[in-house]
Amino acid sequence: MSGSVIYSAIDLTDGFYQILMRESDIPLMAVSTPSGMLWEWLVMPQGLKNSPATFNRMVSHVLRPLRAFAPSYFDDIFVHSRAEDGLSAVDVHLRHLRKVFEKMR
Repeated sequence: MSGSVIYSAIDLTDGFYQILMRESDIPLMAVSTPSGMLWEWLVMPQGLKNSPATFNRMVSHVLRPLRAFAPSYFDDIFVHSRAEDGLSAVDVHLRHLRKVFEKMR
């Protein structure tokens, strides 16, 4: 981030809920409500022992090609830019943001 002049922080809202549970694990996460209903998580819930590590690994893997200008920390992505190749810092930053959003699509 040293030398950068423009910064953006992106928070991945409800990021855990974007990771699908493995089909064989769905019954293992089922809970029964007091009314007798059965609730099965189809996506990774928060609160599981390994949920944060799994989510962080997924985000790091997806953003690996962009890590030079978009490092991540759990559900936060920090995009930083400076002028380069004759482009202004704003133009470079917009290009970086587009790349991040395309990856997260």
